[in-house]
Amino acid sequence: MSRLMVFQHVAAEPLGTLHERIRSRGHRVRFHNFERHPEARPQMDRYQALIVLGGPMNVDEQERYPHLRTELEAIEAALRQDKPVLGICLGAQLLAHVLGAPVMRHAQHEIGWYDLVTTEHGRQDPVLAHLGGSAPVFQWHGCTFGLPAGAVQLARTATCEQQAFRFGNLSYGFQFHMEADGRLIDRWLRLPALRKELHAAGIGRDEASIRAATAGCLERMQPLAECTFNRFLDLVGRPARRTALRSNHALEDDS
Repeated sequence: MSRLMVFQHVAAEPLGTLHERIRSRGHRVRFHNFERHPEARPQMDRYQALIVLGGPMNVDEQERYPHLRTELEAIEAALRQDKPVLGICLGAQLLAHVLGAPVMRHAQHEIGWYDLVTTEHGRQDPVLAHLGGSAPVFQWHGCTFGLPAGAVQLARTATCEQQAFRFGNLSYGFQFHMEADGRLIDRWLRLPALRKELHAAGIGRDEASIRAATAGCLERMQPLAECTFNRFLDLVGRPARRTALRSNHALEDDS
């Protein structure tokens, strides 16, 4: 049974549907909730993989959020130890930063549903190949990153060039939120700070239009997300035996 480390930044950005995928594989998980414990100093030595979730802070706010430096060090350690890393949204930006790529404000926000278009590398990638040429994904970000040197670009959208990359054979950065389900999207659309961000973005979308698109897009995205996460978790370890899956002790939490 493998042990995964998960970095969470705020309660509103959890593992989402990825949580159930991890449970079904029988992995043990150690959560580090930096909103509650910003002083935590997690070490990668006893863990087989690292997942870094999204959050409202940005890579250039390390003075305001010193735990970002801690996370960058942990990502560096995971890469040095040749362990799988998955960065989602802010997590992807942190991974790109560790790999020497610039992270900057994007020309416009992406909020809501967008068509993710895979590159030739993406259509051959062991984690994303099943997406085919395109797939709907949910977005909520105002920053973007450059492609790190030595990394392979896997996907783009019409409004943001860098959406997914792979570094080596084990590390992935996803700008989008495949872990989002209907409840999580509804939660984001109800949060005052995120509603304010959406209204200020000036992208011609509002809560009503995003909600209207969600049912149909989720129906398409969720089976693709399940396959994506299973394929990433294959890099961590093959599925556990059925007896192990019945364990009531598959998760740890320091939050």
